[in-house]
Amino acid sequence: MDTDTICAIATPAGAGGLGVIRVSGPHAGALAHAVLGRLPQPRFATLARFRDEAGQTLDEGIALYFPGPASFTGEDVLELQGHGSPVVLDRLLRSLVALGARLARPGEFTERAFLNGKIDLVQAEAVADLVASANEASARAAFRTLQGAFSETLEGLHQRLVVLRTHVEAAFDFPDESLDTTADSAVGPALQTIRALVAEALRRGREGRLLREGAHVVIVGAPNAGKSTLLNALVGHEAAIVSPYPGTTRDLVRETVVLDGLALRLTDTAGLRDSDDPIEREGVRRAEGVLADADYALWVVDDTEGESSRVPPPTTIPTLTVYTKIDRSGRPAGACPGGFAVSAPTAVGLAELRRGIRALILGPESRSCEEGAFTARRRHVEALQYVATALAAAEARQQEGQMELVAEELRRAHDRLGEITGRFTSDDLLGRIFADFCIGK
Repeated sequence: MDTDTICAIATPAGAGGLGVIRVSGPHAGALAHAVLGRLPQPRFATLARFRDEAGQTLDEGIALYFPGPASFTGEDVLELQGHGSPVVLDRLLRSLVALGARLARPGEFTERAFLNGKIDLVQAEAVADLVASANEASARAAFRTLQGAFSETLEGLHQRLVVLRTHVEAAFDFPDESLDTTADSAVGPALQTIRALVAEALRRGREGRLLREGAHVVIVGAPNAGKSTLLNALVGHEAAIVSPYPGTTRDLVRETVVLDGLALRLTDTAGLRDSDDPIEREGVRRAEGVLADADYALWVVDDTEGESSRVPPPTTIPTLTVYTKIDRSGRPAGACPGGFAVSAPTAVGLAELRRGIRALILGPESRSCEEGAFTARRRHVEALQYVATALAAAEARQQEGQMELVAEELRRAHDRLGEITGRFTSDDLLGRIFADFCIGK
């Protein structure tokens, strides 16, 4: 554990009415004496003058002192709240360094909170997610995670796995005790229960990742099918140029829209066709590339054209067909066999399409994405997928009576589950996680 005392400016760069400097570590109290002339009463806002290492007054503001372990980091913490002058804050920061502190690394305050057992790794990541929230839904979900909603779910799984592993391993660790775990009817149902709970956690984790990162939806189709008009209708402003001439869109046009709390990252693309124009060919190449990396696709079809335009490109991602220009084709608006029919310029059928997009991403019985949601990251989802796979293998081995292999699969699942919260994790993983934080968090 690092025993240095660290300091950093915790407010955003630039001038403002308020600037905050954070200090954490074993010498925070000594630094308070040096800068303030006294140690503030713990957890009380104290008006004080801030002095440099030579005793010259730099600013006046509020000082707060939190003795460890009753602090965010679990260490002694000092906060200096002064005026938001970059010059004054920088000078005060340099004074703290001259008095023995060092500049904090990105995320080091939150990292120390994790290492001191104040929060787990999921909650630590939620701090960064809360700071970076792009909308109210993601902010509320990040706060739920910070308060322990996701961690409680994982802790429940952990406890169940501990009980099950103990039961299974007793069968071959103590063979003289006649513990017939293979025939024990409790093992199979327990595995099924845990698998169901993991599946639910995985579902919510995927929803949480969508709240945090947004779903990437690419709009593809033939030239002049109405892709750009559809993009503009979905985002509510003219993000892409609309023209009656095929091939107008050459480059990728990216926009973000929030749909009932679910962020969508929409990408409009060049029309897919063979062309002798090198610029248009490059646009098609980029369209095919972004299609390969997207989460979902909207295949846009001009409903006034023939069936040849209705064959979507080969892709493995979930795809929704959107029939456009129904104001000219006469097709009824809304859901139809194979997709949705809309008139983007008049917004006819758009409400049904939005519901269809949401159902495509969250499932046909999807509730509000905000309801009880917590934020999750790609690593959380991947870890839960691994746990689900290992538990499925354990159930198969249990049915075959191979209890040693059941125990091994359960161990693998348990270890991977522990990586999510930081029960079992590597320094390399911690370094990658906290490097993404801002300074002062």
